[in-house]
Amino acid sequence: MTFAFVFPGQGSQSVGMMAAYGDSSIIRATFDEASSSLGEDLWAMCSEGPAERLALTVNTQPLMLTAGVAVWRAWLAAGGAKPALMAGHSLGEYSALVAAQALSLADAVKLVRLRAQAMQDAVPAGTGGMAAILGLSADLVAQACADAAQGEEVGAANLNDPNQIVIAGHAGAVARACELAKSLGAKRALPLPVSAPFHSALMRPAAERLRVALDGVDVCTPVIPVINNVDVAKLADPASIRDALVRQAYSPVRWIETVHSMAAQGVSRIVECGPGKVLMGLVKRCAAGPEALALSDSQSLDTVLALTKEELA
Repeated sequence: MTFAFVFPGQGSQSVGMMAAYGDSSIIRATFDEASSSLGEDLWAMCSEGPAERLALTVNTQPLMLTAGVAVWRAWLAAGGAKPALMAGHSLGEYSALVAAQALSLADAVKLVRLRAQAMQDAVPAGTGGMAAILGLSADLVAQACADAAQGEEVGAANLNDPNQIVIAGHAGAVARACELAKSLGAKRALPLPVSAPFHSALMRPAAERLRVALDGVDVCTPVIPVINNVDVAKLADPASIRDALVRQAYSPVRWIETVHSMAAQGVSRIVECGPGKVLMGLVKRCAAGPEALALSDSQSLDTVLALTKEELA
């Protein structure tokens, strides 16, 4: 049995989300380490909220990074085996790189705070937008975006599963693309309540700020291969990893291809490492082969641990 770990990004956060893992000293120590680096009490923010505070991009990104790394460390401390592959959805790619020892948690938590602020600053409020297109092929979504652009930017931002593609760009172009997508047969086209058009061409200014920050951070060759979002590739060279993280900010998250790549490399189980079960659902809809599980609380962590130990014995 070959298994992989995947790390969630924005959208999986909730007030009190770490309470599901019980009183874990490993998890608490991870939050203390991240808080010390950032100069802000992430544990209190996570535990007390309010939800509106957690939903702010500049808070969500460091919180979800820390949560994913904390659950990974809890898994290792409990005797969990190291997976053959890793990946993360958008922000989750940073969690994967920390778990794979390519980035330190102290550096990564500051990087994602800067990334979040840069993304927020890149586009004036109300200028950009995002929408989820349901039930339409990637080719037809691309056609709708191309026809809707009219001199503005709009395109695929998250290729989440065969029936769910998120688009992003200028607000007007996104609205036009939604109407065109519905005329082409989309079941639904839902505007998303986000603060910026993530993973769109409008994020290039944010990417340049991120490039400068990454140049000042130590990046190492991952000890576990990480499949990246932008190329669906396993990179070992630190310079290439930096460049891929920069391009990821303004390029689509190719999640369907990531899951297919894992399956093609013999992965039979994909485990979501962190709060929530968003990626577990996406994995199930992307490929029929690999089993999808989640370490969403202490009970599921123990269950997957026992299952993995039994199969690896």
